[in-house]
Amino acid sequence: VETVRARSIAPATAAAQGEVILNATGYIIAAHKIELASKVVGRVAWIGVEKGDKVTQGQVLVRLEDAEYKAQVQQAKGGLEQLQAKLAEAVNGSRPEEIARANADVQQAKADLEDAKINLDRTKKLVEAKVSPQRDLDDAQAKYDGAVAKLNSLQRTADLARIGIRKEQIDAIRGQIVQAEGQLAFYQDQLSNTVIVAPISGTILERNVERGEFVTTGFVGDKGAKGYVVSMADLNDLKAELDINQNDFAKLSMGQKGVITTDAFPDVKYDGVIDEISPEANRQKATVQVKVKVLNPDSRLRPDMNASVAFLAKAAPKTGTLSAADQKPVVYAPASAIREGAVFIVVDGKAVRRGVKTGPTSPQGVMIQSGLIGGEDLVNNPPADLKDGARVTLKKG
Repeated sequence: VETVRARSIAPATAAAQGEVILNATGYIIAAHKIELASKVVGRVAWIGVEKGDKVTQGQVLVRLEDAEYKAQVQQAKGGLEQLQAKLAEAVNGSRPEEIARANADVQQAKADLEDAKINLDRTKKLVEAKVSPQRDLDDAQAKYDGAVAKLNSLQRTADLARIGIRKEQIDAIRGQIVQAEGQLAFYQDQLSNTVIVAPISGTILERNVERGEFVTTGFVGDKGAKGYVVSMADLNDLKAELDINQNDFAKLSMGQKGVITTDAFPDVKYDGVIDEISPEANRQKATVQVKVKVLNPDSRLRPDMNASVAFLAKAAPKTGTLSAADQKPVVYAPASAIREGAVFIVVDGKAVRRGVKTGPTSPQGVMIQSGLIGGEDLVNNPPADLKDGARVTLKKG
């Protein structure tokens, strides 16, 4: 037979190393997976990443065709400049040359009115003397009235040229400028959104588009427009996601430590700590979801890997003088040496069967609460036909 030795560990060492109180299985997940979508619609002009590439925050990932958005920006700029020129004209008022011309028109209208007045008076006298017909008086009166109206119109024009337009009109133009500035800012933002950059530093998990494909702002079927361009995550921020049976849930709490292993690398252990517990249970599965943060991730871990977590008991704080029970060493034996609640101790070439009371399992082995004192040589993987008192020899090599 082969033998293994039962080990005796001091209580302080055992508490420091922790005991496994629960084993659970689940999957490795990225703490924050991002499906990066476009804020504008368009056709992919260029894509600069492949699946598995590492990118830094702010790095350009995808460019969309932007000719249409550039034209909108140019149009908005032209409309804004036109309104700004209109406002400058309103604020500065009329030029001196325009005022002088308006005054000259008024003087000319006054002269025309004076001539029409003289002609009207002369015609009145001729009509009264029955030298001219009444029709001539009507014509003279009409010319005089027209001259008065023209003078009044030109006078108002000159006054407006001199005092400028009303304040309310200037305020209305300023309001139109604010509106035009907002429209320009919107189109500039749309143009900048044709360049899609990485929001965080991380790894590209999936490339969802190719050059020439159409991207939309909503999620569409695989054969239609694409709703996101890439998915990415920070693989230095990983968690193990587990579904814990409700019967075992009371054993766990926030901040509890655990040892994480994967099926792909069973000999590699990662330290973990519970940092998220679902506020609700799953009724169908009778489980509660728990997430364990991986404290020391490396390049071997991948999202969606199978993972196992051995949760460790929290060491109870010790105060005052230790009791005799607290000072008693803790005995551990390999699980392979225990069969049906008993072990076989090799004594003077014989296998002596001894019943043991077992406790929790830890990285040191199975705790033996009674039956061993530590240091015994135990038969490893005892054969099914091994009897109490049977003579045994040790395998060599």
